Amino acid sequence: KWQDAEKLEKDQMMALNTFIDKGHKSTARRPGPEYTRIDLHTVYAVKHDGRHKSRIVAGGHMTATPLESVYSGVVSLRGVRFVVFLAELNGLELYQTDISNAYLESYTQEKVYVIGGPELHELEDHVLIIHKALYGLKSSGLRWHERFADVLRDMGFTASTAEPDIWFRAMDKDGNVIKDLDKNLSRMKATTTEKPTPSNDGSYYEYIAVYTDDLTIASKDPLGIVKALTENYKFKFKGTAPLNFLLGCDYYRDRHGVLCAEPKKYLDKMEETYFRLFGTKPPQKVHSPLEANDNPELDTSELLDDEWTRKYQSLIGSAQWIVSLGRFDIAVHVGTLSSFRAMPRQGHLDRIKRVYAYLCKFRHGTIRYRTEMPDVSDYEFPKKDWHDTPFYDSKEEFPTNLPTPRGKPVLMTTYVDANLGHDKISGKSCTGVLHFLNKTPIDWFSKKQGTVESATFGSENVAARTALEQIKANKLALMHLGVPIHDTPILLGDNKSVVDSNTQPKGKLHKRHLMLSYNFVREAVASGALRFSHIAGDINLSDVLSKHWSHGKVWHLLKPVLFW
Repeated sequence: KWQDAEKLEKDQMMALNTFIDKGHKSTARRPGPEYTRIDLHTVYAVKHDGRHKSRIVAGGHMTATPLESVYSGVVSLRGVRFVVFLAELNGLELYQTDISNAYLESYTQEKVYVIGGPELHELEDHVLIIHKALYGLKSSGLRWHERFADVLRDMGFTASTAEPDIWFRAMDKDGNVIKDLDKNLSRMKATTTEKPTPSNDGSYYEYIAVYTDDLTIASKDPLGIVKALTENYKFKFKGTAPLNFLLGCDYYRDRHGVLCAEPKKYLDKMEETYFRLFGTKPPQKVHSPLEANDNPELDTSELLDDEWTRKYQSLIGSAQWIVSLGRFDIAVHVGTLSSFRAMPRQGHLDRIKRVYAYLCKFRHGTIRYRTEMPDVSDYEFPKKDWHDTPFYDSKEEFPTNLPTPRGKPVLMTTYVDANLGHDKISGKSCTGVLHFLNKTPIDWFSKKQGTVESATFGSENVAARTALEQIKANKLALMHLGVPIHDTPILLGDNKSVVDSNTQPKGKLHKRHLMLSYNFVREAVASGALRFSHIAGDINLSDVLSKHWSHGKVWHLLKPVLFW
């Protein structure tokens, strides 16, 4: 299998004219001094589906550091969830595909050459100038990014201002590309107080999320996009199919037809890692990631040696990724344990083992893309007169370069909570935030606060400010993707004093160091950019992200969101 993989890689490189052959080294004229001689090496991997992959990589470490930036971005996991949600919301098909040897579709600007080795068969001992953006060169990622961006622009796609690796284009109700978008849009000012008016003509946007050479396509005709890329731009694709696996997460539909995202294969890998390190499977007796109200910072057990420190760091890294994939029920626990990566103790290792055991016992945590509009009639949002306050003329501002909103509307709902004195040594509290689009959890946040607060009022105000910052960022990202925002985003918290002081015009602040957080939230409420309401603590979903919980306290919250 490795032999076949090596031959396939070599044949593909030759077919894409990766090298300029100058002849055998015994007779060939060597490139000039402006060229750097480097080596090649081969990297091997077994893919998630069992395929054996061999890749010939350039020794980019042997070249000088470029003076210009060679940064090449990829779509964020939040961006992927946005695209998947919008596809489900607007009835688009979701396809995934992979561009074969993507980097080699672009040309390198680096001046480098190699002497062919045995992996190149008939080109062994030949002087080869690297002509294409070979994997391993410092600038290859940027060259491919530029090449594919040019192609997508040529097809009528536009990169989102807020998420540059999500590309979108407007389509009419019959599936034809709408050209000359928003030519009449004024650019005289950067912002306006007029919210964009949604289009109600049945038009919509289709999206392509780009993660290097992996494409997630949301369209009514995704195969038509792949066909255009193949026929017009000569790209070669593999694995083109309805979305089923992406970046470590499995996608499938449940018996009700709801699209589900569950990191099954990634969790299997974590379980295999546990068995390899500890010689046994994770125990099945735990019902929570850590003991309720546990304080790992007070642990005084023996420090781990260098070898086990590296293993601990690896375990933490895998746990952080599965949190990013959707298992936000362990976010606060992994966040706490990750702060001991530099000098972990035996007690910390025992705790991350418990986190793995919890994941393996409750292994079917799943994000369900439920797009129906939620009922928020139980929440109270009384209208207030802010005339006699500093915020009497506050108005929400919008960028003037927003695309026309198309498709079905989205309601943003966010839960926020803070755990006072979460860290017993530093005294810092922990903020937990959980964001929903309609009925789908779309983004989450759990982190120790940067300041030490002496009362719950302070920590909850800091948490509210953090939640509002994220709400604004998510809202702008969605609007830059052409999404109609339904009504005003909702923020739900369980501290009535904080909710009242931020929503009452006559509210008064007694702690001056909270002034910025306090006024930031109040201005958003006064301007109509935010609706802030109180909910009971026992139904606050963000509790799961702010404290080390017990199973009995949070199962009624977790079950309908992750374990339905």
